[in-house]
Amino acid sequence: MPELIFKKKSLIRKKALVKKKSHWTRIKQNAELLLLFLPGGLLLFIFAYLPMFGVVIAFKDFRYDLGIWGSQWVGLKNFEFFFVSNHAWRITRNTLLYESGYLILTTFSALALAILLNEIGKKWLKVYQTPLFIPYFLSWVVVSYLTYAFLDHQLGFLNRALDVFGIAQHKWYLEAKVWPYILNVVQLWKNIGFSTLVYFAGIVGINQEYYEAARMDGASRWQMATRITIPMISSLIAVLIILSIGNIFRGDFGLHYFIPQNSGLTFSTTDIIDTYVYRALIDLGDIGMSSAVGLFQSFVGLVLVVAANSVVRKINDENSLW
Repeated sequence: MPELIFKKKSLIRKKALVKKKSHWTRIKQNAELLLLFLPGGLLLFIFAYLPMFGVVIAFKDFRYDLGIWGSQWVGLKNFEFFFVSNHAWRITRNTLLYESGYLILTTFSALALAILLNEIGKKWLKVYQTPLFIPYFLSWVVVSYLTYAFLDHQLGFLNRALDVFGIAQHKWYLEAKVWPYILNVVQLWKNIGFSTLVYFAGIVGINQEYYEAARMDGASRWQMATRITIPMISSLIAVLIILSIGNIFRGDFGLHYFIPQNSGLTFSTTDIIDTYVYRALIDLGDIGMSSAVGLFQSFVGLVLVVAANSVVRKINDENSLW
């Protein structure tokens, strides 16, 4: 009996040693990739993980003279500002509806464009890629000026075009009902290029033998797109959707603040959690309150990512993040 126990212990030690060696071997084999990851990993750690210690501000009455640890602990009081506010339902509804709309519209549009890019020749590929991708690098401030050039009620291109066709001009920055359409169009124009290239990269990696076999069987381009292309990149689509769902409760501040020009007459349809908290921070100077809302958004985002990943894992385990 003691000999058996000794053999089991020695076997466990050997397995542990082999496991350590395999880890070290794997690290040595991927040394170049780890070195490439190091700068980005350090930046992520410094700017994303170290600041997480500051979430304690959400539970304190922060004062600059006392610092983070010296400020008074107030518990959940900072969260009351958002939940007790008369505008809480409106800005929460706007945030969820806008982000859901952006997700659906961008996903379908980018996927369609990626499939179309795959159908054209390599000669014209860069010609189409460049105008698609350039808007992604523009700041929202620059995009706001471009949008203003279109929507200005006196000199705007859109109003001049309407005037040519005998249609009454509009003061777009004073009309709240039109902004859900305007914001969706602007967001799609700016961000569709990046999503398209991600999907296009996934499509390029598909084995061309599938398409050749489908052509021999007489399949149409539509059938190849729906029966080969989309199923083959379904895991990529699922991962991008899961990650996007994590940000569904965190609106795009630049889009909703700069594009409507912070016009008070459009707040009913353009205001989201981020813009509302920013204005409250400017008016009240309450850092604890803004930190509390940011923490709440992050927590909801985490819950949504975990929930979305669980749903995807039940449908197809291979398409989930973990």
